[in-house]
Amino acid sequence: MTSADGPQGSSHASDLSLKLNKLFEIMRKPSEPPLSNAAAAEAITKKTGVSISSAYLWQLRSGIKRNPTVQHLRAIAEFFGVSASYLIDPGVDPLIDVQLDLLQALRDAGVRDLALRASGLTPEALNSIAAILDRVRELERLPKIAPKDSGKG
Repeated sequence: MTSADGPQGSSHASDLSLKLNKLFEIMRKPSEPPLSNAAAAEAITKKTGVSISSAYLWQLRSGIKRNPTVQHLRAIAEFFGVSASYLIDPGVDPLIDVQLDLLQALRDAGVRDLALRASGLTPEALNSIAAILDRVRELERLPKIAPKDSGKG
């Protein structure tokens, strides 16, 4: 029996299928239907040059395929714009999971509407809004997000 057949391999397969299904759900535009395995396979192959079939994606997403290649996992990660370690390493990466949850919440909450409302506000007003959001994150016991340095002094 190989390690991929044992409990760890089985657990990693189910972790992987959960992660993949999460990526398929979150990384789509709200106005579009869910991405099919066939469309994803074609797009992954086109973007990365790594050939992958819709059947292979289905097996990974279903937890049937227990020994995916690192090359395929890297290609899938590149397509979805996440670190390859998110798919390769067993278990959950809390930072990536928080970012994906935030992305889903932003998408579900209509962030585009929020961004449109912020359009034209002064930098001071935007800083105030950012401070409010930081406080809400603190109240929700979410990790702090460091502001990106805009390079302006």
